[in-house]
Amino acid sequence: MTIGQAVIYGVVQGLTEYLPISSTAHLRIVPALFGWGDPGAAFTAVIQIGTLIAVLGYFSKDILRIERATIQGIVGGKPFETLDSRMGWMIAIGTAPVVVLGLLFKKNIETNLRSLYVIATAMIALALVLMLAEWTVRRRAQAGHKLKELADLGWLDAIVVGLSQAVALVPGSSRSGVTITGGLFLGMTRETAARFSFLLSLPSVFAAGMYEMIKHRHELLATRSDEMNLIAATVVSLVVGYASIAFLLGYLKKHTTYVFIVYRLLLGALLFVLLSTGKLQP
Repeated sequence: MTIGQAVIYGVVQGLTEYLPISSTAHLRIVPALFGWGDPGAAFTAVIQIGTLIAVLGYFSKDILRIERATIQGIVGGKPFETLDSRMGWMIAIGTAPVVVLGLLFKKNIETNLRSLYVIATAMIALALVLMLAEWTVRRRAQAGHKLKELADLGWLDAIVVGLSQAVALVPGSSRSGVTITGGLFLGMTRETAARFSFLLSLPSVFAAGMYEMIKHRHELLATRSDEMNLIAATVVSLVVGYASIAFLLGYLKKHTTYVFIVYRLLLGALLFVLLSTGKLQP
């Protein structure tokens, strides 16, 4: 990997981590299109730390408030008394499914599930499910039902969105995409679904990144060049990821997710064409 390729990987990671179009898919597709080697699941997981830091920076006030309330609730013997303390526990509960399933199916996730056939299928399948979720939201709005804000979320919301997040273990499905989709099915506003998705990403992305860094540190940091590539990709993903978060939250206040649905359908179809004609190897 050259430093230029590392920067491109960082841009791709930052742009696609929080948009519902799958960063893992794009980090697999981009090198395939340019004839580069697959950067691998470990590299992909570690540079996600850059976008994790972007979330920590963007939501720093919310995160500190939730942490403080959660600790105070535990110390005071009333862990669920306030909205913020409940939010801390809901994030923990929502994280459990992806951690358990990620460990159980780790080998498959890092090998055969990275096939471009799997990615293309997941791109199209989630686009259709997200389309159905958008239809559900529109029907609720037309019927006069109030959509949920962050303050309205409960335990069932955390469990369902947490289970949705586990689907993102399949490359091409998109972690933000599946969690936003789950939120829309539960009657959340688009912005609320995105905000909860970002907060829910913190434990799992941190855990995955640190796990891969520790386990594959000798491979990832084998040479000075490898170190610089990893640092460059991570820093670039942080900067671009921060801008991506701000864009998506602003966009979803006034727009649907249909632009991402169309993009996923087109990209998935293009992948199948390129694979069937032999221009890409799965």
